[in-house]
Amino acid sequence: MQRRSLFQFALAPLALAAIPGAVLAQGAWPKGKAITYLVPFPTGGTTDTLARLIAQKLGPALGTSVVIDNKGGAGGSLGSEIASRAPADGYTLLGGTISSHAINVSLYPKLGYDPVKSFTPVTLIGTNPLVLVVAADSPYKSLKDVLNASKAKSGGLSSASAGTGTSQHLALEMLGWKSGVKFTHVPYKGSGPAIQDVMGGQVDMMFDTTVVAAPHIQSGKVRALAVTSRQRLASLPDVPTVAESGLQGLGDFEVMSWQAIFVPHGTPEAIVTTLHTEIGKILATPDMQSRMQAMGMEPSSLSVAQISEFQKAEVTKWQGVIRAAGVKVDG
Repeated sequence: MQRRSLFQFALAPLALAAIPGAVLAQGAWPKGKAITYLVPFPTGGTTDTLARLIAQKLGPALGTSVVIDNKGGAGGSLGSEIASRAPADGYTLLGGTISSHAINVSLYPKLGYDPVKSFTPVTLIGTNPLVLVVAADSPYKSLKDVLNASKAKSGGLSSASAGTGTSQHLALEMLGWKSGVKFTHVPYKGSGPAIQDVMGGQVDMMFDTTVVAAPHIQSGKVRALAVTSRQRLASLPDVPTVAESGLQGLGDFEVMSWQAIFVPHGTPEAIVTTLHTEIGKILATPDMQSRMQAMGMEPSSLSVAQISEFQKAEVTKWQGVIRAAGVKVDG
């Protein structure tokens, strides 16, 4: 996808278009009333980590405070439904992800919101691959070891995820579908508790984002076996890609998770524009660029319109994967 400057769209109202920063000057976010940044996952995961980093700088930029509110459950669906019903006045932000805003609509038969129609995108924070990890003392040293062990075990090896419908879950389903190997999916209410149980040996393995997994890899608490990108990561140069395994059916394997910020549909365009601009400035700072690089994240510079098109394409992509893999959930 062709990339463009983060600031290639103008404020809709003509008067505001001629006066940079006019929305802030008019007090769109008056002091004394906090903005709620709703994270549809528990603390400790990728979405929560990014939300807290952004909120620290966004509040001062807007002249108010930004409060993180974690509402985890159902792969981000519960918190997203809450956000979809919030007033469209700029006081509610949602940390949307590949699961809550691309996967779940094809996974849950009774989703309480439309990932496209219920929201307006503000910022695509960035994309990042997942990494397959096992406990530091696990007997599995490679992806081939994992597949062979899972074939030999009734029900297959157990694999944790941040919840049903998350990218961690769908990466597992894609691996099983393409390799013809069965696994037992163990969903949690977030990456934090899931990877803790992998470290403790209660679960055999998991795919997780590099944001969450990298510190545990560096500390030696988990062992990284493969990344889901097409190329190796600069932050994990010794970890092969899934495709590099050379195993049959996995030559085109790729899963890229993504993190974005949304607001309820109907939020005034001027507010969306201001949020996009201010968050873009935060993400462009050397500190945030350094942090994201360490997390293995690729920053994005898509405009609001481009994010919308990207999201629609992701919905279509994962609908095809879910149907092909025969993934079904209740709810």
